[in-house]
Amino acid sequence: MELIQQTPDLSAYLAADEAIDHHHPRVRQTAAYLAKGVADSYGYARAAFEYVRDTIPHSQDVGDPRVTWRASDVLEHRTGICYAKAHALAALLRAEDIPTALCYQRLAHDDGDGHAVHGLVAVRFHGAWHRQDPRGDKPGVNTRFSLDGERLAYVPDPEAGESDYPTLYAEPHPAVLAALRAAPDRPHLWKTLPVAL
Repeated sequence: MELIQQTPDLSAYLAADEAIDHHHPRVRQTAAYLAKGVADSYGYARAAFEYVRDTIPHSQDVGDPRVTWRASDVLEHRTGICYAKAHALAALLRAEDIPTALCYQRLAHDDGDGHAVHGLVAVRFHGAWHRQDPRGDKPGVNTRFSLDGERLAYVPDPEAGESDYPTLYAEPHPAVLAALRAAPDRPHLWKTLPVAL
């Protein structure tokens, strides 16, 4: 699948905003911690991916009712759904000047009713974008940081109405951010996830 930059200006994929608040002290501290002992930007990106994937549980998987959406809050409270974890990873990568985009898939909803939008990121290395999914592993989900073939949590099934969205967003999609900000808790959020973009 060919990924499409929302803007040709790569600096947009390094910017901070309300959700990807990579100038926040919590994000800077975590980035500095992860940067210790890595040889290059690839090593840092892999370490940041594994940190978000492995040390911040997906709130649906563990039954955590809290809703986080700012990267700094995700890192502080150590919880979030896919969108929140993507914001955290994007912030950590942008903090070290690695262009990072947000991207999305339309998948069958976990509750078996309809569809929901799933969030992930794409990183820019060697002149190309590479999608990564820090959602967190569980039975049937095995992700890896890879620049050589995607190792995502899910592969959309077109026959089930699932699809990849090719657009690379510099900021969270407005529908995603609105759902996160409006939800009083994760069970409510689970019922109000965007069904399409």
